[in-house]
Amino acid sequence: MRINPLTRQRLQRFRSMRRGYWSAVLLAGLLLAGLLAELWVNHRALVVFDGERWHFPTYGEVIPGSRFGLDYDHETNYRELAERFANDGNPRTWVWLPPVPWGPLESDLVEEAFPPHPPSLARRHLLGTDTVGRDVLARLVYGFRTAMLFSLALLGLSYAIGVALGCIMGYVGGRFDLYSQRLIEIWSNIPTLYVIMIVASVIPPGFWSLLGIMVFFGWTAMTWYMRTATYRENARDYVLAARALGAGPGRLIFRHILPNTVSTLITFVPFSIAGGITALTALDYLGFGLPPPTPSWGELLKQGTDNLESAWIVASVVGAMTLVLILVTFIGEAIREAFDPRRFSYYR
Repeated sequence: MRINPLTRQRLQRFRSMRRGYWSAVLLAGLLLAGLLAELWVNHRALVVFDGERWHFPTYGEVIPGSRFGLDYDHETNYRELAERFANDGNPRTWVWLPPVPWGPLESDLVEEAFPPHPPSLARRHLLGTDTVGRDVLARLVYGFRTAMLFSLALLGLSYAIGVALGCIMGYVGGRFDLYSQRLIEIWSNIPTLYVIMIVASVIPPGFWSLLGIMVFFGWTAMTWYMRTATYRENARDYVLAARALGAGPGRLIFRHILPNTVSTLITFVPFSIAGGITALTALDYLGFGLPPPTPSWGELLKQGTDNLESAWIVASVVGAMTLVLILVTFIGEAIREAFDPRRFSYYR
């Protein structure tokens, strides 16, 4: 794939900014770890060998305990199975558990003790448990994956609508542009939180319903930027020359205007992702977000503020949010600096 020399310069400059570059690498690693969370944070075993057959419960079938000789027909408790195989002393039977052998919805209740429980290496709760005995680290990991997928989906859908409408407004101009501006001004003043509260009182909120509402009211911000950028680029000499050579609206927008406004889009991406994460966390904290028992940073933060004596809960979620938002901020600063057109282009 051939890369434009200007784009290559920008990428090289981004890579030269070590703080932003390594923040991007670390965030990408965290996202990959979140997408593959079942391989290292899961109550199901990765591999089980019962002496005759291989089993892969993580992404395979739900295996009842009776298949391994346990006295129940519901899903196997693989931690219990690992202890049993170890006590049997048979080297041909073994269980490979994930590093964190707890699921985000699984409660670990201890006799004569009420949750939350502090961090414990013995029970492999590295960050302790929440108020119902669920592993905090597992809730953090799966909550991070949910928040990132939500913010990325929100980013893609909002940008698709905002960029398309903004380009049309800046390219067409005239009355269409004027009427669209008035419509966007009205639309952007609708209180999104109140709408979510009303919808949550009528139907149970979910991932897709929340995403739909946020996209429905969140596409207006990018429209203004793209309208301005398109309006400016539409008056450039290279666009006028392409139009004089017979280029149609589609070619002018997709081959000339959009590629030269991509720096505007890219510089806003990290901050939009951070906004999506904080918006979902705030909604979950207020009780208008994802329904329980969905792993959520906002729900975990609510538990932490309600139980400040269990400091490991609030410290874990605040630390995770701080780390992610700092990484996104560093990436945004580096992208904005690398894609600054004044470093590579000169206009009259």
